Amino acid sequence: MRLPEFVHRLQRPEPAAARPAGQAGMRLATVLTTATAALLLAACASTPVTGPSSHALLHDQHFQPLALPVQADEVLKLSPEMRRFANEDLMPAGTRGDPRQLLVDAMYRAPNDPRPGNLSLRYEADATRTAAQTFEARAGNCLSLVLMTAAFARHLGVPVRFQSVRVDQSFTRSGALVLSAGHVNLALGRDVAALLGNQGLQWTTVDFLPQANVQRQRHEVLPTATVLAMYMNNRAADALVAGRLDESYAWAREALRQDENFIGGVNTLAVVYLQRGLTAEAEQALQHVLQRAPANHAALSNLLVLLEGAGRQAEAQGVAQRLARLQDHPPFHFHDLGQAALARGDATAARDYFRRELRRQPWQHESHHGLARAYAALGQAAGAAAHLSLAREYGGNAQIQKRYAAKLAQLLAEGDLRVH
Repeated sequence: MRLPEFVHRLQRPEPAAARPAGQAGMRLATVLTTATAALLLAACASTPVTGPSSHALLHDQHFQPLALPVQADEVLKLSPEMRRFANEDLMPAGTRGDPRQLLVDAMYRAPNDPRPGNLSLRYEADATRTAAQTFEARAGNCLSLVLMTAAFARHLGVPVRFQSVRVDQSFTRSGALVLSAGHVNLALGRDVAALLGNQGLQWTTVDFLPQANVQRQRHEVLPTATVLAMYMNNRAADALVAGRLDESYAWAREALRQDENFIGGVNTLAVVYLQRGLTAEAEQALQHVLQRAPANHAALSNLLVLLEGAGRQAEAQGVAQRLARLQDHPPFHFHDLGQAALARGDATAARDYFRRELRRQPWQHESHHGLARAYAALGQAAGAAAHLSLAREYGGNAQIQKRYAAKLAQLLAEGDLRVH
């Protein structure tokens, strides 16, 4: 999910009607809060929960409609350029072999590989795109890359299975909003009845998480409607971070239209209402989530903020106690302590705090940068260089990666330990 690396493996054939296994987590938009601010959890997957319809939670009268309505049929649609690539470069007429392998090979090839059918993809955590947009940019987050891969697979006649995968969540921040990343991948099927003498599909899992152990992953198979809801929810999260509340509401609304039981969309809707000052509507949405998922960190955190802001301290205390039983420390707890230690000149304490945050969030580029600063203050150039390199590697987009690369180049060229 963090880097453009693809783990694929042929798994043993499963019956066509095999049950999905495990539970999961993806980049979508869910919402958390701390005692002072709303947190948006935007992830690569979230598990839907069945229950009564959430359509009654919508309040269109408080928002302006978009000039161009949201169109779900665009998400997995192939562009003319994608069709040409698939038909001429990826699998031209007369090509023999497993189309799954051809597609995976196209994603694996090095950028300078001269052979046709080279996608040369980049991972960009901040970019949620349709299949066609991902192909055009040759970049996207895990959900975007999954959508593009699925679109190509379907065009090639390959069965597709979307999967929500259990991974440890990691977090990023944008102002008062905190975004959480889970994970989603997909499996590509092949009918092996003629080869094995039985009915069923053989599956190749394609994963955008570099450390993925495909054989040990616990996953839940997702219907296409839920994946579309996840895409809409991501777009709602992106608009919310940018402060475009009308747009964010439109995307969250469409997420619930795609899958009315998708509680991630309800949670995002609650944060939109909080940002617009619609306290009663926000509380109704949060209670809807908690009725279906009582241990949902995001909804509990947002409800805590709402209650404290309304001066309902007794109720807030009860919610805070529930939340404390579920999580020892909120996101970025040790990172913030590390920043405070750096500010007062205690580099040793800062180093230890950043290390603790990275044990919880090993891909958190801000904490790697903080640890690099601590090592620099301690005069340990090798440690500073190592963590600047990791900060660059895990940066969410090209701009962030470029900034860390410049810091690292300066450090290596000049031996300058002043890492800012």
